[in-house]
Amino acid sequence: MFTVHTSGVAILLCIVTMVGWGSWANTQKLAGKERWPFELFYWDYAIGVALTGFVFCLTLGSFGSAGTPAFTNLGTASASVEWQAIGSGALFNLANILLVAAIDAAGMAVAFPVGIGLALIIGTAASYIQTPKGNAALIACGVCLILIAMIVSAIAHRRVAKGLESRRSSGLLFAIVAGLLMGFFYPQLMRAISPGFNSQPILPGMLTPYTALLFFGIGVLISSIPINFWFMRSRGSRFSDYLRARPGLHLTGILGGVIWMVALSLNVIASGVAGPAISYALGQGATLIAALWGVFVWREFRNAPAGTNRLITIMLIAYALGIVLIGLATL
Repeated sequence: MFTVHTSGVAILLCIVTMVGWGSWANTQKLAGKERWPFELFYWDYAIGVALTGFVFCLTLGSFGSAGTPAFTNLGTASASVEWQAIGSGALFNLANILLVAAIDAAGMAVAFPVGIGLALIIGTAASYIQTPKGNAALIACGVCLILIAMIVSAIAHRRVAKGLESRRSSGLLFAIVAGLLMGFFYPQLMRAISPGFNSQPILPGMLTPYTALLFFGIGVLISSIPINFWFMRSRGSRFSDYLRARPGLHLTGILGGVIWMVALSLNVIASGVAGPAISYALGQGATLIAALWGVFVWREFRNAPAGTNRLITIMLIAYALGIVLIGLATL
């Protein structure tokens, strides 16, 4: 299987993760311009996630001289560990569909800083406790700056939400709940992966990164059935509408899932060198990317009162500095 052995390559993969995780939601925004409900978009997104996990397992996870090939690992992994990876996918899926709902209601520039920022703080702390790797002081300072960015984002949200209180407030609530849940999926996924997979033999019963990602994708796809049908029922959407949609709308959703899952896969591979806490925290710098998309491309704050742009600038600077400090923690 393909593995990483240098910190430079690991950081590069984390940066790619950051761009991917911060950009996939543009596919939802594009689909939404055609009045495509987020709950119908999400079926294709889940398919894209699961399909990408399978492709990575079949390719990078099966070729090369390092580690255990994916299909060999599938024959030796314990069922409990496999279910742990599936559960991680289900946990992420519940959090992510709430994030998608938050984006639909409040926009990328609000949903990401609050939801993903909260997930970053929880996930980084939990991952570091589980695998203490990197400079703890720099990680803590970086997380504090990201917390400041979240608070500033919430203040900016209150300024722009006047006249749209109900819709944007529900979006903010969805983002908070999504962040609380999403902070725990990554540590759970990493517990299913054999420690030191990039330099040591896979422990008996444990998974390689690629087989863990395969089961993660299965968890996302299976859990979408009850979760997404609930959202469809509550919002009055019909599955027949999904089946009648033009192929381009389906491909947009699948592309969103592919982008997100490629980013996760590269992040997990990089964690063998950078450590799970730093790898996850750098990847969740996606908030900075998403905020830039929301502010400068989708212009989500174009009708904001005077002074809001100053708050957005402070948010972006605080988030960027936080990510830089977390990156320095690997050195």
